[in-house]
Amino acid sequence: MNKKSLSESKLRFLFVSTDKFVPFRVDVAVLFGQELVRRGHVIDWILQSEKACHKQYETIWSGCRVWVGATDTGTSRFCRIKKHIHDISNDFRMFCLASKNRYHFIQVKDKFLSALMAILAARLNRTRFIYWLSYPFPEASLYRVREGIARYPWFYWFRGIIFKFLLYRVIMPRADHVFVQSEQMKKDVAAMGISKKKLTAVPMGVCLEGIPYEPNKGPFMQNKTERMVVYLGTLARVRRIDFLIRVFVKVLRKVPNAKLYLVGGSPDPNDEKMLKDEALNQGVEGTIIFTEFLPMKEAWRFVRRADVCVSPIHPNPILNPGSPTKLIEYMAMGKAVVANDHPEQRLVISESGGGICVPYEEAAFANAIAQLLTDDLMAAEMGRKGRLYIEQKRTYKTIADLVEAKYDLVK
Repeated sequence: MNKKSLSESKLRFLFVSTDKFVPFRVDVAVLFGQELVRRGHVIDWILQSEKACHKQYETIWSGCRVWVGATDTGTSRFCRIKKHIHDISNDFRMFCLASKNRYHFIQVKDKFLSALMAILAARLNRTRFIYWLSYPFPEASLYRVREGIARYPWFYWFRGIIFKFLLYRVIMPRADHVFVQSEQMKKDVAAMGISKKKLTAVPMGVCLEGIPYEPNKGPFMQNKTERMVVYLGTLARVRRIDFLIRVFVKVLRKVPNAKLYLVGGSPDPNDEKMLKDEALNQGVEGTIIFTEFLPMKEAWRFVRRADVCVSPIHPNPILNPGSPTKLIEYMAMGKAVVANDHPEQRLVISESGGGICVPYEEAAFANAIAQLLTDDLMAAEMGRKGRLYIEQKRTYKTIADLVEAKYDLVK
């Protein structure tokens, strides 16, 4: 079959990702499934099914062709092995697709063995190879071993060592370009010997069309009988949200009518129980509301009513390179934020003026929350600045401009 001709101004590429079909993460579903497709770029996808599926199939999603791989949703070790085999088998399609279609490049996100296949497929077909890293997977495996929280320590150690070697000695050196999650991750990857010239940080953003925002209804217009502090996100133990409960004990000393809403949950019910036990031990169980997991639009209803939103991120080498979505969503809804000095949060708060950034210390965090709860005008002004910053720098339209420009250079 003859290779298809390409428009000089539009891109055509193959995207192989760990995201399951149908993709729901905004950095994939919105950035690629909406923004880049709207601009006329053609994306072919290789993804594994999220739901139980016993046979590979081809379909259309967001105007793009998708080759969906079979999967096994069982929880036994044998079923998990089958799931990985199905995934790798589906990714082998890239060789056939790359030979039939004249792609500008093949892009792989967060996969390691499949990245090796993509390097070979790109070389065989004289096209480019791009790698996208959203999380420090090798370091995370090794970190869990060091912290004693790995379920299978030897397996996690072996996987971390192998993936670290593949990522920094094989995959990234052979990539024509590498996208990473944040400026901090860019520094970390460069420290592993990868040239900064081939690295681009692409932080998380929002699609403003779906974000509720009422610019004329600041905190100062809300009911004063309850001052509402909202945390939106996972309650998994690794996030150490017990820190926030102890912070809130100190907030209540200055703002007795405050309440803390923990909007989210954890896959492990023991994690939430631990937090409830901590609230009981601290004597603040009546002022902390657990909502459990909610659909995003329902969760945003709590953020809309909030006087202050909080984003505590425990300092560790695995979370430091991240780009927290919750911070951007808070600001997009015009909410003043209290965050600790995590690299990405420190950058966003300093550039925007949309909140207060403090050390990861209980007293400092509590003082900042109390300050905003007792100064509505300050909170309203920070909320306004935060929204303006998101409109200018963190919409997926703006992020798509950045990614598109880098693609043009690579091709």
